[in-house]
Amino acid sequence: MHAMQYEITLPADYDMDIIRRRVATKGHLLDDFPGLGLKAYLIRERADGSPVNQYAPFYLWTAPEGMNAFLWGPGFQGIVQDFGRPEVQHWTGLSYEEGSAAAAAAAPRTMTRRRVRTDGNEKPADTVGRALEEHRSQAGAEGVVAAALAVDPRHWELLHVTFWAGDAPRPAGGEVYRVLHLSAPERHRLPRGRQW
Repeated sequence: MHAMQYEITLPADYDMDIIRRRVATKGHLLDDFPGLGLKAYLIRERADGSPVNQYAPFYLWTAPEGMNAFLWGPGFQGIVQDFGRPEVQHWTGLSYEEGSAAAAAAAPRTMTRRRVRTDGNEKPADTVGRALEEHRSQAGAEGVVAAALAVDPRHWELLHVTFWAGDAPRPAGGEVYRVLHLSAPERHRLPRGRQW
């Protein structure tokens, strides 16, 4: 599993309905994209208390071939054409879990993201072990549709992502996004649990 996200920060007075219309008309185009576990079309808005207006799609890929096909294909080129080429953040997957609300929720309404720099004095295995325990606990919380844990070993940063059926609790040191659409053609192929 590979996690990927790019953030397009928009002006403070930007009409976010433009993004809503974009997702409403184009979101379905990845509903059957090979290698895509899921793509959450995410926004944050100043009107909701965010410090920025932002369009920030988040992806979980089942295989790097799918991710590469998207990045080098027409889908990502549309983003580049309309907004310029954003920095694409990516993390290698550590764990994925379906939550207690997975069966009941047609699609999540919100997503939380928390990035944590690891302690450089601690063994990576110990850091990841503790993060896995936290991840399993979070995945079992009421209202959780799914949760993913990933790591960027270049910067030794852990990524905690949780999808919620309703409004998400604001994580300490993290962000809350609204999910406008979820494309999940191969969600069933995302490996459950620890990924090594």
